[in-house]
Amino acid sequence: MSAEEGLPEPLPAEPLSLLRRWFQQACELRLQPNPDAMTLATVGADGGPSARVVLCKHLCAEHGYVVFYTNYQSRKGRELLRDPRAAAVFHWDALQRQVRIEGRVVRSPAEESDQYFATRPLQSRIGAWASLQSEPLASRATLLEQVRKAQERLGVPPDAADAATPRPPHWGGYRLWIESIELWAEGQGRIHDRAVWRRRLTGLEDGSFDVSSWSSTRLNP
Repeated sequence: MSAEEGLPEPLPAEPLSLLRRWFQQACELRLQPNPDAMTLATVGADGGPSARVVLCKHLCAEHGYVVFYTNYQSRKGRELLRDPRAAAVFHWDALQRQVRIEGRVVRSPAEESDQYFATRPLQSRIGAWASLQSEPLASRATLLEQVRKAQERLGVPPDAADAATPRPPHWGGYRLWIESIELWAEGQGRIHDRAVWRRRLTGLEDGSFDVSSWSSTRLNP
């Protein structure tokens, strides 16, 4: 399936294989910066929406979730603790495609977060310890001093190219389990190709979900 084609006819029984193909094409073709960027929307304490861009670090098509990482004490982390529903959007403008996801969010297993944290550049790992994400900051100089102190606490020499650093307990991954997904392909004259798939999620004790089969329907553009 080329990047220019629309959705299959008939629609596939499940959308995740197609999502994986689109995601792989976006990453491999590199026609735009950060093809793994997705807008993540959460629910605020007042019931209002808040959104920001995060990076999708893993797409698990087998079970149907995407993974992103952040500070658990950030605004989005606090909002997800209060209400674990979220929505995400991939917009691959160069490929004329968009993906909308809605579902429920759980924290990734600690070992998964540890493994990913170890792959980050040293300064990014130090920054995860230093930044009180989303909290007020007096000045840029204050932030740089926080970074210096974090590096000192971790025992990392100022000129070190790399060093072993543990993952902060307040930083790690989230899995956004897909409950509904809409795939959109641009068409001439704004006659776009658009379809949505839905399934039910039932929470399990291990933090994963039991899932129903998918239902699907095409939508007017």
